Formats: sequence, structure tokens, C-alpha cells
Amino acid sequence: MDVATTTLAERIARALAGSDHSANANGTEQSASNSVDETWRGYLEQANAILRTIREPSSAMSAAGNVRVWSAMIEQAIAEGDAL
Repeated sequence: MDVATTTLAERIARALAGSDHSANANGTEQSASNSVDETWRGYLEQANAILRTIREPSSAMSAAGNVRVWSAMIEQAIAEGDAL
């Protein structure tokens, strides 16, 4: 399994920025990578809100895996996001 080199909060923030800027989503830019690089930090608050929202797994998620592991991983992602 691959392991990311950036925090989950940064990756979420970049996805949100990309959604706003890229013509492939809600934006107008054919190539939005520079805009994403320049603006992703402005989406960190939203990214951290998403992480706080998903910290409690659904019933189906709980049945599929280990709730303690999920919780520990999300709590770590929140701490990393808060540190950015």
C-alpha cells in the first residue's frame, strides 16, 4: 500500500481548491495546478471540518473494520491539519 507524503488535511484542501478552480469541476481553468498551489491553504479550515465530521464511522463502516484504528487515524489527521 502506498503512503502519502502530505497530510490528509492538505490533500483534502487541495481537492477543494481544485474543485473551485478546475474546469473539470466547478471552475474555469483548463490547468488549475498553479492556482491550487497558491490557494490550498485557504481551504484548510474546510478540510479540517471535513476531518472532524468523518471521525465517527457509520454503522456500515464499523462493521467493515476496526473502529479504534479508524478513530486513531482520523484523530492523527486532525492533529496534523491543525498544525498546518
